[in-house]
Amino acid sequence: MSQAKKKSPTREWLHAFLFALIAASGIHWLIATPSQVPTSSMERTILVDDFMLVSKLHYGARTPKTLLQMPLMHQTIRGTNIPAYLPWIQMPMFRLPGFSHVKRGDKVVFNCTTELDKPIDVRTYYIKRCIGLPGDTIHIERGCVYINGEKETPYPGLQYRYYLQTAIDLTDDFFQVHHIREWMPMHGGYIIHATPAIAERLEALPYVERVQMLVSPASAWNPDIYPHSEALGWNEDNFGPITIPKKGMEIAINEDTLNVYQHLIMLQETNGKAYVEDGKLWLDGKAVTTYTFQQDYYFMMGDNRHNSIDARFTGFVPADHIIGKAIMILFSTDATRTGFQKIRWSRCLRPLHD
Repeated sequence: MSQAKKKSPTREWLHAFLFALIAASGIHWLIATPSQVPTSSMERTILVDDFMLVSKLHYGARTPKTLLQMPLMHQTIRGTNIPAYLPWIQMPMFRLPGFSHVKRGDKVVFNCTTELDKPIDVRTYYIKRCIGLPGDTIHIERGCVYINGEKETPYPGLQYRYYLQTAIDLTDDFFQVHHIREWMPMHGGYIIHATPAIAERLEALPYVERVQMLVSPASAWNPDIYPHSEALGWNEDNFGPITIPKKGMEIAINEDTLNVYQHLIMLQETNGKAYVEDGKLWLDGKAVTTYTFQQDYYFMMGDNRHNSIDARFTGFVPADHIIGKAIMILFSTDATRTGFQKIRWSRCLRPLHD
C-alpha cells in the first residue's frame, strides 16, 4: 500500500489559516462581532473608544446583501482608504431567527440610515438606545421623553446639557474629579454635559452659583430635526407627537401625514420610486390615497441627550438596518492618556446593563 503524501509545512499552515479565517468569518456573521464606539452620543453608558461585543443571536443575523466583501472587514481595508467591498452583486437580505426581539431600552447597533450611496450592510455602524418600538407614539416636551403618554423611566447614564456658573475659574482636575468629560467655558461659566445626579452635587458646592439645564424653547424650530418640516416647528427638546410605523400600518395620505412620513416613504420604503407633487404621493405613476408600511421601524436616541445625532435628526431606523444588541465592553482605551494609563482597566470585560 502506498502511503499518503505528507503535507508540507507551508501547506499545513495555509490550511490552518483558511480554516481559522472561515471559522472567524462564520462567527462574525452569525454569532457576534466587535465594534468600536467613535462618538460620545452614548456617554456615560458607553464611552468613546469602548470596544463592544455585539450579539447577532439576540435579534437574528442578516444574510449578506453585498456578496463581494472581504472577510472580517467593514467598508475599508484596515489602515487604508481602499474599499473592502464591491457593490456589483446585490442579493435579497433576510433575517435568520433570533431568540429575542428589540426591546425598549436595548442598546442597539445598526447601519446608518442616511448613507444612501452605500448598500445597507456596509453602511457605518451606529449605536443608540431603543426608545420607541413599532406602533409607539413618541413625544418630547422640554427635553422629557413621553412614550404612549407615559414619561420615560430615566436610565442611570442619561446626560443633559447644563450651564454651570461659578465664582472661581475651574481646572481640568475639577471636571475629572466630577466625571465630566465634555465641557467648555461660556459667559462667566461653563457648558457641561452631565447626569442630573452630578448636576445636583455640583449645585451644592459653595463656589457654584447656578446649575441650569439648557433646553431649547418650543418656539425655536430646528431645520436639522426630522422630518425637517417648518410646518411642524420641532426641535431636539420639543418633538412630536409622532407614531413609529409598524409593518402593515396603513395611513391616509394628506398634508399632515406627508409632513411626517414622506421622507421615510420615499427613501426607505420605496427606494426613491415614490415622490410627492401637488400635495399628493405618487407611486408607480399613480396618486395614492393611502400607504401601508412594509416593515417595522424603531426610534433610537443617545443617552447623551444634548450631544447625540439620533432619530430626532435622522429619522426612524428600519428593521433591516439592525445589526445586533451590544452586550459587553471587551476593551476600552482613553486617547487622552499614555502607556498603561491609556487602558480603562475597570471597563474591560464589563457587561452592559441599563
